[in-house]
Amino acid sequence: MYTGATDQDVPDHEANQLPRRGRDVLHFERIVVIGGGCYGSWYTRQLVRARAAGSLTVSELVVVDRNPACQVISARDAGEFPDVPLTVVTSTWSDYLTQWLQGDAATLQGHALVPSPLMPHLLLDWLVARAIARWPQRTVTVEPLSAAPRIPWERGAPDGRHYVSFAEWMCPINCIEPVLCPATGGPRSWSMPFALQAYVNAHQAAQGLKGPVIFHCVHRTHGVGMIDASAIAEADSQIATWGASAPARVLVGTVSHCHGALGVLAAL
Repeated sequence: MYTGATDQDVPDHEANQLPRRGRDVLHFERIVVIGGGCYGSWYTRQLVRARAAGSLTVSELVVVDRNPACQVISARDAGEFPDVPLTVVTSTWSDYLTQWLQGDAATLQGHALVPSPLMPHLLLDWLVARAIARWPQRTVTVEPLSAAPRIPWERGAPDGRHYVSFAEWMCPINCIEPVLCPATGGPRSWSMPFALQAYVNAHQAAQGLKGPVIFHCVHRTHGVGMIDASAIAEADSQIATWGASAPARVLVGTVSHCHGALGVLAAL
């Protein structure tokens, strides 16, 4: 399994849920927040609070939204973020990712992505665009999953993407997925990266399915989850290796412990 999580990877996910007090300060060169609306403005404010509390240092906090009147811009113009290294980029998300993620994993060390729960499967789309540029002679598509994953809630979309969740209930807003589930009151005994590895194990022999490539969004501080940008670049390199000499089908997932967006990148 290729996963973007590092020191906060499963199964030692309990470390993610500890309060910041007594832990090392997080240091980032750049944090990119997807969206400047309802969710993005909340994440931005939480990161500013983390910085003020001494839990986080960041050289540049970037918010990406194509709306020039988004909530973050309105708050910034009203003077809400003084002395914060905040940049708001008026751009589509895909265009910004194309520009930002041009570097290799070493270049992107210290960079992180804060995804929006309402965004499309942007990282799969980025990988598809990279594969098309790399292999112009091949047909590169997103294929639907050949079989539904054994996860309590799952739905396939017309564009080949698949959405999954272990939650059969309404989750608390901005849940950080602690070890004890706040909805059930019991232990959170599930984790999406393990479930996706089991799915690939069950289907790789018959279908030649590789992966999974997992972008694991884990809680970092003050209720904000992130994906390391270096892991995104490494995933692209891994797919390039798998498909260098033969067609490849790779299961790609952008997931948390409880929820996820999936798709099979096919380069044939």
